[in-house]
Amino acid sequence: MNKGVAITGMGIISSIGNSVEDNFSSLLNNRVAISTIENISTVHIDIIKVGEIKKTNEQLIEELQLKADNNFSRTAMLGVIAAKQAVDNAGISSINEYKTGLISATSVGGMDMTERHYYDYFDNEELVKFIKCHDGGDVSQKIAEELGLKGMVTTISTACSSAANAIMLGARMIKSGKLDRVIVGGTDALAKFTINGFKTLMILSDGYNSPFDNDRKGLNLGEAAAYLVLESDEVVEKQNKTVLARVSGYGNANDAFHQTASSENGEGALLAMQKAFKVADLKPEQIDYINVHGTATPNNDLSEGRAIVRLFGEDNVPDFSSTKPFTGHTLAAAAAIEAVYSVLAIQNNVVFPNLNFKTPMNEFNLIPQTTLKYKNVQHVLSNSFGFGGNCSTLIFSKSE
Repeated sequence: MNKGVAITGMGIISSIGNSVEDNFSSLLNNRVAISTIENISTVHIDIIKVGEIKKTNEQLIEELQLKADNNFSRTAMLGVIAAKQAVDNAGISSINEYKTGLISATSVGGMDMTERHYYDYFDNEELVKFIKCHDGGDVSQKIAEELGLKGMVTTISTACSSAANAIMLGARMIKSGKLDRVIVGGTDALAKFTINGFKTLMILSDGYNSPFDNDRKGLNLGEAAAYLVLESDEVVEKQNKTVLARVSGYGNANDAFHQTASSENGEGALLAMQKAFKVADLKPEQIDYINVHGTATPNNDLSEGRAIVRLFGEDNVPDFSSTKPFTGHTLAAAAAIEAVYSVLAIQNNVVFPNLNFKTPMNEFNLIPQTTLKYKNVQHVLSNSFGFGGNCSTLIFSKSE
């Protein structure tokens, strides 16, 4: 197998916890955080359930000790918190000591600021600075500035596969020698735009999402940020670093089927998984756990399930589960938080439960792991699929 790129640090803030330790505890103890909306003024406030981080923007500003006149979007603030945790966890005291980069993913960017000030900024020049933080690149730049990073900074926005592509690009930059160290991940905050948009698509559940259940009704949106620190073996050896796990495989493909739907046979998902296995030099039977994309929409679970059956065979599918019933679907951040969960699964030899599952789907005989299960976990495959057909797969492996 391919040795892979070393993961030396992780940071996360989500609806189920404000740190890696908090998130792990919630996953172990079935602490779900799908609730009604508190931080956004919307007509859906008592109707739609989301995975919301129960910290106001004012609390985040205070936590980060930002100036009163700052123009940090909620997405940027969540990203800064998670990225700082990851850097601290990796024991990095001098961030520019080696060739270091940041590859950050987002889909909504500073949408929350735009919503708040759009109708007023035409008449008030002082508000223009809030509109300027709309684009995803502003989020990445603010994270880099807060970290003191002087090196390469770039942004990826491929819908719900964004963070997977950030991790993939980071691993490739390390392997090619372009960077010695790279902070990779993603961040997205809830916004009225997102809630209304998914409501219009009619893929939101009116209750709690139930991935791979025959009676699934749709997804719950969520917000989160997570980052991982990837480092070359040379840096790991020089600094005697602890390796949490490795990014051993990755693949990206396009379903080329529909703007907001996956193909019924899961062609893009299959191709992404096959590419990841080729990079990792692993066989399907070596996977111990699949953290599925598992959004609980009728289309996604059918498409992903068929791709998994095509690759593994219906009778040989390893333990699999979606962790989105805990957190909601966090869009561009999803692959990053699920990367953290995949590493935790490897470190602690555990498979996390797929909550809310009751009835197997009619189309195939796939039953997710519904309770916490301890077993030897050497390799985890994590899927992330986005609008526009962008399908990405990551494989994480135990460090030998």
